[in-house]
Amino acid sequence: MNLLFTIILVISSLGLIFSVLMQSGKSAGLSGSIGGGAEQLFGKQKGRGYDKIFDRATKISAITFILSALILVAIQ
Repeated sequence: MNLLFTIILVISSLGLIFSVLMQSGKSAGLSGSIGGGAEQLFGKQKGRGYDKIFDRATKISAITFILSALILVAIQ
C-alpha cells in the first residue's frame, strides 16, 4: 500500500512539474516557444486550448499530489 501511494506521488509530481512548465506566462516562457508554432499553424484558438488543457492538468496533478502525500503520512 505504501509503495502504491509513493508511485502515485512521484507520477503526480512529474505531471505537476511538466504542466506548470508548459503553461504560458506573462513572458510566454517554454510554452510560448513550443506552442507558438501551433498558434501560427492552427490559429490562435488552438494555443488557448493548450493553455486550458495544461491548466486543468495542473489542478488535477496538484490535487492528486496533495491527497497522496496526506495518505502516505496517515499510513506511516
